[in-house]
Amino acid sequence: MTNLQNYWKRNVRYLLILLSIWFIVSYGFGILFADTLNSIQLGGFKLGFWFAQQGSIYVFVILIFVYVWLMNKLDKEFDVDEK
Repeated sequence: MTNLQNYWKRNVRYLLILLSIWFIVSYGFGILFADTLNSIQLGGFKLGFWFAQQGSIYVFVILIFVYVWLMNKLDKEFDVDEK
């Protein structure tokens, strides 16, 4: 396998992991487990409601920064970074 193929394989793996986390947080916590999480309060709001309304957005923004950090690290490792 060439260096470029390894680079894209790792890139796709990062994407799948991060999108899976976002899916679990937005769909799982916001819809599937909302009733269970609603027994916990966060800032006066039920936790299931909070994840459905705001939590998944916060997690998505954090995942964007994590992806940027991972890709910068990966670019340097495979010597494809902007110099």
